[in-house]
Amino acid sequence: MNIILTTLNAKYIHTNLAIRYLKAFARPEFDPKMVEFTIKEPTLNIVTDLYQEKPDIVGFSCYIWNIEETIHVIKMLRVVSPHTKIVLGGPEVSYDVHYWLRRLEGLVDFIIMGEGEYSFKQLLKYFHEEIPLEEVPNIAYLQEGKMKIHSQAAKIDLRELPSPFRFEEDREEIPRRIQYIETSRGCPFSCQFCLSSIEVGVRYFNREKIKEDIRYLMANGARTIKFVDRTFNISRSYAMEMFQFLIDEHVPGTVFQFEITADIMRPEVIQFLNENAPAGLFRFEIGVQSTNDYTNELVKRRQNFEKLKRTVTMVKDGGKIDQHLDLIAGLPEEDYDSFRKTFNDVFEMRPEELQLGFLKLLRGTGLRIDAEKFGYTYVDLAPYEILSNNVLTFDEIIRIKQAEDVLEKYWNAHRMDQTIEYLVTEVFETPFDFFQNFGTFWEEKGWSRIGHQLEDLFTRLDEFLRTQPNVNLGIVHSLMKLDFLEKQQFQPRKLWWEERIPKEELKEIYKVLKESPQMVGEEFASMNVSEKELMKHSLIVPFNIDYERFKEGEIVEMDAYLFVFFRQGNTPYFSTFSKYF
Repeated sequence: MNIILTTLNAKYIHTNLAIRYLKAFARPEFDPKMVEFTIKEPTLNIVTDLYQEKPDIVGFSCYIWNIEETIHVIKMLRVVSPHTKIVLGGPEVSYDVHYWLRRLEGLVDFIIMGEGEYSFKQLLKYFHEEIPLEEVPNIAYLQEGKMKIHSQAAKIDLRELPSPFRFEEDREEIPRRIQYIETSRGCPFSCQFCLSSIEVGVRYFNREKIKEDIRYLMANGARTIKFVDRTFNISRSYAMEMFQFLIDEHVPGTVFQFEITADIMRPEVIQFLNENAPAGLFRFEIGVQSTNDYTNELVKRRQNFEKLKRTVTMVKDGGKIDQHLDLIAGLPEEDYDSFRKTFNDVFEMRPEELQLGFLKLLRGTGLRIDAEKFGYTYVDLAPYEILSNNVLTFDEIIRIKQAEDVLEKYWNAHRMDQTIEYLVTEVFETPFDFFQNFGTFWEEKGWSRIGHQLEDLFTRLDEFLRTQPNVNLGIVHSLMKLDFLEKQQFQPRKLWWEERIPKEELKEIYKVLKESPQMVGEEFASMNVSEKELMKHSLIVPFNIDYERFKEGEIVEMDAYLFVFFRQGNTPYFSTFSKYF
């Protein structure tokens, strides 16, 4: 049999772990070929590639981000290759199989529900006429128009699963793609918006096999390895063992990312990481979702926000690990004002990245079942994003989306951290108010419908701030200039601001600088910069704060010039001096 395992990834750099487990488990009796695409590729191109493989069986791995595109592929594939058996699996089709079989009647032969390694192999044996169909567990299908659903098999012993990483065809791609790895399956929590709550209990893979897989990935150039465990640190001893292993054996340049439940993380674990982990080796993803206790109670989410905050703060103070914190807008009984508070509660911790997501009513989750109870309206096609509920209007969701847009561009992208920090602490009532007001302004200007260059981010922020009361533009412009210039390794050809020093005045400044370089600091004077280098690699711009005092944490207004010397690839040298030198 010619067997193809395929999926449509969200991006080329992603790697589908599921089809690799299916392939590994199917061997040696069967050897499926893996073919991956992206959701951006034209349907006809995907179908053409699959058709040219002349497959007897095609298995699709289905998720909320690819299901609709996958259906387009299936419809066309069924036309051009009617003999091919089509099998679906994955979280998007594992629940509500009655819906999927009716919707895809005549297009799909079987759906595998839940964990698929054993079921898929048994299905291949059935296709190979080795066993009767009745011996294939965890499948659903239509037989003469009637729904057939087979009982579940016993859970697989994860310790015995073969490695999904040792395929020769993958080796060249390892450095170019994100590598995903499981060390456990299941989740101990019962959050009603999450599919992980459906599987009770946590099962672990063999630790030594996992370590060997990680060694193999690092030896073959893996740069980013993401652990897909729903709660990596549920077992403290297990997490500590893995952290120690990764610290001891990591290859420089490799980054490991984990989903962490922050409120159960012990201070001594964080202290260990702060003292022993190399900077940049680990990255934590932490789902906060909401700080409204009643909301968390309604979705059966146990969370101690004070302990969570302690963890995030300790990690941030350690300066070794970047943190990505997640929020969900639209959870039950969290209205606009409550979400504003949630946002501000979390932003107060200044995570390196704050992901503002919107509730999706996934098939199989308790919250989708209770949708009517909370007055949810939502799009009934993947990804099932909500439109409103009994306390949050569609208009308010639109506004939050506007805030999310500029949050991504200005905070998560870290293009002007010093400016944003000043605005959210000294100018606007709360951080959320800044992102909301600016996001709404951005939308009203129509900027969300056109592209932008780096300089546009500065000029558009400037345009917005000019409409706001009580903004000290002298200070803000100085911080914006500083943020812009600190990111440059070489003198920029184009400056986003229009203000320039008159040529004669600038000529006089350089004349003094050549004679008295200590005017911009003894460190610069000790560089013994030649006149040619000074003229070629330095920049002098109007500035309104004392740079030296600013670096000590204090903003002091000053009628000054900012002197910048670009050191050919190194961090620029900065100093200020009075205009009245």
